Amino acid sequence: MNIDKIIAPFIEEIGALQFSPPVTHVYNPLVYAGKGFHAYHQRFGQSPKEVVFVGMNPGPWGMAQTGVPFGEVSAVREWMGIETAIGKPAREHPKRPVSGFACKRSEVSGRRLWGWAKERFGTTDRFFSRFFVVNWCPLMFMEESGRNRTPDKLPAGERKRLFEICDRYLKQMICRLQPERVIGIGVFAQNRAAAALRGTHIPIGRITHPSPANPHANRGWVVRIEKELSGMGVL
Repeated sequence: MNIDKIIAPFIEEIGALQFSPPVTHVYNPLVYAGKGFHAYHQRFGQSPKEVVFVGMNPGPWGMAQTGVPFGEVSAVREWMGIETAIGKPAREHPKRPVSGFACKRSEVSGRRLWGWAKERFGTTDRFFSRFFVVNWCPLMFMEESGRNRTPDKLPAGERKRLFEICDRYLKQMICRLQPERVIGIGVFAQNRAAAALRGTHIPIGRITHPSPANPHANRGWVVRIEKELSGMGVL
C-alpha cells in the first residue's frame, strides 16, 4: 500500500480528536514535518523488512523536529542523509519550539537508538535492509508547563478513540512492511503492537526503552538490548 494512502486518512482522523486539560498543546509532525517523514519512508521504507521496531510517540527534540521516529537531528541529517524544510505546529508551545534541523537540542532516546544502529551495522543500507522504525502515535502532548504527557496518561474517553485510530494505523503500516517480527521499544509499545496485530500471528517482542527516564537505559543500554535481541534470534 502506498504510504500516502495510509497517512492522508490517518491525519484527517487524528486531527479531528479533541484533548482536554492538562493537555494544552498537541503537535502532529506528520503535518508540519511531513517532508521529513516522507523522505524517511521513501528512502528506507519501500521494501519488506525482517523486523519493525515500534515506538510510542514523538519526543520534543526528535520526531517533533525532524518528522522521523526517534529522529535526533544529527542522526537524521548525518547518518540518514535527510534534511528537509520543517514548518511549525498550529499552536507552538514557547518551551517546546520547533526549529527543525536547526534545533541544537539532542533527543537522548534517538541518539541512543540510532547510535546503536550506526555502531552495529555501519551503513543505513545494512540496517534498513533488515529493520525499520515506526511510531504507534504521531502526536506529542504537552501540558501548560511544557511537560510531556504520554498517551497512556490521557483520560479514558480520549484514550479509547486515540488507541482505536493508532492501532489501525500501526496494523496498516505493518501490513505494508510485511515483517517477520515486530519489536516494541518499551512495554507500552509492545502492548499496543499486540493489540493492533491480534490474530495476525506475527511474533511480538520487546527491547528496553532508551529514554533517560528509564533507569535500566542508563546502565549499559546497548549491552542490554543486544542480549534482548539475541534472545529473540534477531542478532
